[in-house]
Amino acid sequence: MTANKYQIQLLRLVFNLVAFSLFLLILPASCIQKKASDGKKVFHLNISTGYLESMDPAYAKDLNMMWIDHMVYNTLVETDEKLHIQPSLAQSWEVNADGLEYTFHLRNDIFFQDNPLFPEGKGRKMKAADVVYSFQRIIDPHTASPGAWIFNGHVESANPFVAIDDTTVQIKLRTPFRPLVEILSMPYCNIIPHEVADHWGKDFRSHPCGTGPFMFEYWDEGNALDLLRNPHYWQRDSSGLQLPYLDAVQISFVDSKASEFLLFMQGKIDFVNGVDGSSKDLILSKDGTLKPEFTSRFRMEKSTYLNTEYIGFLTDTTSPLMAREPTRSVLVRQAINYAISRQKIVTYFKNGMGLPATKGFIPAGMPGYDTNALYGYDYNPAKALQLLALAGYPNGAGMKPLKIMVPTNFEDIVNFIASELNEVGITTTIELIQPNVLKQQISSSKAVIFRAQWLADYPDAETYLVFFNSSFPAPPNYTRFNNPTFDKWYDQSLNLPDTARWHIYRQMDSLAMSYAPIIPLYYEKLIHFTQNNITGFRSNPMNIIDLSRVDIR
Repeated sequence: MTANKYQIQLLRLVFNLVAFSLFLLILPASCIQKKASDGKKVFHLNISTGYLESMDPAYAKDLNMMWIDHMVYNTLVETDEKLHIQPSLAQSWEVNADGLEYTFHLRNDIFFQDNPLFPEGKGRKMKAADVVYSFQRIIDPHTASPGAWIFNGHVESANPFVAIDDTTVQIKLRTPFRPLVEILSMPYCNIIPHEVADHWGKDFRSHPCGTGPFMFEYWDEGNALDLLRNPHYWQRDSSGLQLPYLDAVQISFVDSKASEFLLFMQGKIDFVNGVDGSSKDLILSKDGTLKPEFTSRFRMEKSTYLNTEYIGFLTDTTSPLMAREPTRSVLVRQAINYAISRQKIVTYFKNGMGLPATKGFIPAGMPGYDTNALYGYDYNPAKALQLLALAGYPNGAGMKPLKIMVPTNFEDIVNFIASELNEVGITTTIELIQPNVLKQQISSSKAVIFRAQWLADYPDAETYLVFFNSSFPAPPNYTRFNNPTFDKWYDQSLNLPDTARWHIYRQMDSLAMSYAPIIPLYYEKLIHFTQNNITGFRSNPMNIIDLSRVDIR
């Protein structure tokens, strides 16, 4: 970036911050506390991407869909705030001695939400056959679910899901797979009724029906989504009161994090996930604490987030795209890793809301993460220059310029990375792309270098290591990493007890990092803002929010 461009961006940032500060000064106090005049308890939430692809859990591939699906549906098991697996639709389960058969015992008091497709419009009881239908639908090629990978290769090819009776379901595996129960907490595994899903077909995306705390009411795509309290929800609080406490959830689709935060400050929405770069310096100190002038306005909670932000490299050297790319060399990829100061990224771009990713791909907080790992990459420009010379590019001489494909909301960090690489002679530019378009490019191996994130799907480090398994397509293997030793260790890990499994996980992480198919940037911290009158808001380290116990005072 030239000095003039940097100065222009800085001036724009200062202008935005001043304008935002003036807005806060004139903001009426009455806007801060939102009260429903009709006495109803309505939780207001915004989806800052501006769109929601589907409410069909078979397609729950991004966080927005996961949030909504968690409100409408339930899974057999759930992951709590401490990464413990808890009963949900299944009250208990066991696995046989050889690890090939899992048996789940379902609750007998759970009903689907009322729906015109049920007799007299009344929700019927959820049964084991519904579990079989829901899981079989995920792996059915006609469904084309992006979540099919969670079962494919693991379950038996014939009749992998069996309803023994109305409250007992079995899952049969072809080989042992210890993370199975954790996988069943994923939103893909929400249980749906066949009558409604079959009737609507592809349009089930906009006509959801589940067993969750809220039921579908209205959707004006890109503008508004309304969910109402499920009056027959099965869960109760510790005092025996039926959940949820809220009467409704109203969701807006303002496609700007900066605008979203303004709405939050106006009291028009009750929750914000994370903080936009244009707002963070205004409300957060450099150490990541909330500035004193905001502590009386809203709450901020920080917690573990199983999310690794990274830059990925396409490593498939057979691809025509890679014919002249310098990053086909592991030495170049290693040099790039050493050339980047992750600590500066965390300090100056995240206000301390994260940890530098110098310990591999598995994030801090995940079982299997090694606090003493020596297989990551620290900031070492001298080492980067040494590796470039070994690769045949002394001081970057003769190297084709690199281009990093970047989603539009990550421009600032990657501009900094480009400047760091330019310092060691690696000419680097960025190409801004809409997030959904970039996902398609990465999945089809058309992105040579790309900015992305890997959020844990379930609380087992296998969800990170499958990212490098050559047996899988993209997703999850976006880099097309291929190493027979890694794949062998992956297979060996699948039926090991926890401690032994975590040990081999660290070996796998170390091996993958030695080939540098990615640049781990930072392990993010979860940061949530809620209005002061909101209580009972919860989330787990995968950032799945739970509104079932939220109350408005």
